[in-house]
Amino acid sequence: MLSLMIHAHPRLAMPPESRFLLKAWRRRANFGDLQTPKQRMQLAKACVRTGSKVRDLGLDPQETLEKILAGPPTIGSAFGIIFKEFADRHGKARWGDKRPAYYQEVDVLLRLFPDAQIVHIVRDGRSNVASLKRMPWWPFDSIGSMAAWSQAEYCASRNQRRLPADTFHVVRYESLVADPRTVLSEICAFLEEDFHEAMLEPSEFADVVPDRKTWHGELKAGVNTSKVESWRKGLEPWELGLMETVLRRKLTRHGYRISGDGKRPSPKLVARYAKDAVERRSAMRKRWAAESKEAAAATYPVAARLTSRQLALAAAPQPTQPAAPQPTQPA
Repeated sequence: MLSLMIHAHPRLAMPPESRFLLKAWRRRANFGDLQTPKQRMQLAKACVRTGSKVRDLGLDPQETLEKILAGPPTIGSAFGIIFKEFADRHGKARWGDKRPAYYQEVDVLLRLFPDAQIVHIVRDGRSNVASLKRMPWWPFDSIGSMAAWSQAEYCASRNQRRLPADTFHVVRYESLVADPRTVLSEICAFLEEDFHEAMLEPSEFADVVPDRKTWHGELKAGVNTSKVESWRKGLEPWELGLMETVLRRKLTRHGYRISGDGKRPSPKLVARYAKDAVERRSAMRKRWAAESKEAAAATYPVAARLTSRQLALAAAPQPTQPAAPQPTQPA
């Protein structure tokens, strides 16, 4: 919903989830230094190949591949070219991308797009878990979902503390649906854009979402508060009791009241949650450490060189005839 609200802005383009970015980033060692056309061709093919969902953006794979080959020789530039093509297709000056997995990859996003602005949306964890229980693609049980929400909340709080206010911005889902004009105006101020009335009617732009994603069907109903406390019907007593026990502090930190209506969890359930949460946190920190070590030892650039700000940060020459302006990008 928030993605469509942003996409409704006349200057901002938000594509459906294409999921190619992290997959290609994890394989960056296979592409190496992109100074040679051969290496850029390998990366371009990896981005637009069948199954990457780049086609969901409505782009022609061959045309996109050719533009990547002609672009700056960095992996961030290749990714940015794809999203810029989507923005150009919709007549927009700026682009963004939305994927839940990005909450733990903010450092990667800022490494790829050093002028990026991050909007992180927080929802009541109880409603989040109730929603995930209904998703056909979600591979974890409700305890795994609780641990995932806890991990996301940890990342949001951490990023809010360490990143500049003009780089990272947090909104609450409940505040957004209750007072969309105010919250969207705040997001626009963060992005240094004017608020537009069209953002209040994201259902008008729901055709951007592929029809096969039937779980997004409610986007056509318009903005409403009907799902604010969906956990009251979506969680079993044991799930509610466990979550309000192990995540009490994190829930209250965002203003969510503890109901006390759940069943008191057994030590076994608490232990199961703790094990999952610790394993998730440990794997994430291990990946962060590896990313940081690799970044320090990198011998070739990865950051995008498509905007004037990106070129300035890279100390790269400005193009003599720049493309249509595409300033700081929300990620």
